[in-house]
Amino acid sequence: MKTILFILQKEFIQVLRNRTMLLLIILLPFIQLLILVNAATFDMKDIDVYVVDKDLSTTSRELVSKFEASPFYNLVNKSFNMEDGHDKLLRDQAELIVHIPSHFEHDLRNEHHAPVQLLIHAINGTAAGLIHAYSATIISGFNQQIAVEWSQGKLAKANQPLEVVYSYWYNPEMNYKIYMVPGILVILVTIISLFLTAMNIVREKEMGTIEQINVTPIRKYQFIVGKLLPFLVIALFELAFGLFLGRMIFDVPVVGNLGVLFGFTLVYLLVILGFGLFLSVISESQQQVMFVTFFFMLVFILMSGIFTPTESMPDWAKKVNVINPIAYLMKVIRMILLKGSGFMDILKEFYSLLIYAVLSLGLAVWRYRKTV
Repeated sequence: MKTILFILQKEFIQVLRNRTMLLLIILLPFIQLLILVNAATFDMKDIDVYVVDKDLSTTSRELVSKFEASPFYNLVNKSFNMEDGHDKLLRDQAELIVHIPSHFEHDLRNEHHAPVQLLIHAINGTAAGLIHAYSATIISGFNQQIAVEWSQGKLAKANQPLEVVYSYWYNPEMNYKIYMVPGILVILVTIISLFLTAMNIVREKEMGTIEQINVTPIRKYQFIVGKLLPFLVIALFELAFGLFLGRMIFDVPVVGNLGVLFGFTLVYLLVILGFGLFLSVISESQQQVMFVTFFFMLVFILMSGIFTPTESMPDWAKKVNVINPIAYLMKVIRMILLKGSGFMDILKEFYSLLIYAVLSLGLAVWRYRKTV
C-alpha cells in the first residue's frame, strides 16, 4: 500500500508541474460547456422566410402575419415573382419560400380549400424537417381559425372546438440546453480520462523512464493502480465541476441521486481507463497513440446519441453500438439528471459496463509487460 501511495504522489506531482495539463483540467469544462452547449443546438431561430403573395387579399395577409408574429421566423422580403424567391434560395439568403397563389381567398370561401406551397432549403435535412414542422403548425392553426370564423361565425364563440394542451415531461420548456449539458459532460469526462491515460505510459517510454521503473521491485498491479487512480480522481472531479457549472449557468435540473450517477460513472471510467492503458501499452509514440485514440473517440462520440437518439439508428448500427461505452453513460446521465431514474432503472446498463470494465482492464493488464 505504501508503494502505491508513493506512485500516486509521483503522478500528482507530475500533473501539478505540467501547466498545460492543469489548464486543460481547469479551463476545459468551462470553455466546453459555455461554447458547445450554446452552439450545438437543434433549436431553429431566425429562419429567413421569403413570401410570394400573388393574392394580396385580407386572408393571405393574415397568413403572412402569422409567420411574422412567430419568434422563429425572420421575414426577408415579399414579392409577386417566384423567380426572385428561387434566387434568394440559391444564394442562401432565404431558407423558406411561402408561395400563396392567386385566388387564395376566393378558393377558401367558395371551395373550402386552397393550396399553399412551401419551398424549403433542405441541404441540412434535420433543419428542413424542423422548418417544415414549424410552418405546418402555423398553417394548421391558421386553417383551424378561419374554419371556425367562416363556418360557424358568432356561434363559434359559444361552442369552441376541442383545445389540446401539451405537457412535456422531464423538460417542460423544451430547452435544448438541458438536453445537451449532460451529453457534453460525458464527452468532457471521456476526453480527460482517455487521453491523459493513453498518453501516460507512452510518454514514459519516450522519456526513457519506463525502463527505470521496470527494474524496480514495484509489482505490476501497484504500477497500474498508481498510474490509473490519479486520472480516475481527476475525471470524477471534472464531472462534479461540470455539474456545478451546468447547474449555475444553465439551470440544469438534478432530479435523481448523484450517488447513483457517480457510482455508475466510476464503473464507466474503469472501462475508459483500461482502454486508454491498453492503447498506451501497445503504442510506441505519443503521435501514434493520439491517432488511434482520436479514431475511436470520433466513432464512439458520433454513435453515442449526443445529438440524436440511438433508437433512431439502423438495426446494424444498434448492434455495433453495444461495444460503445460512451453510449451507456450518455443514456444513463440523462436518465438520472432529467428523469430521476434510480439504480434499478439502470441495472442493465450497469451490469453491461461492469462486464466491459473487467474485459477492458483485464486486457490492458495482460498486455502490459514489466520487462526492460
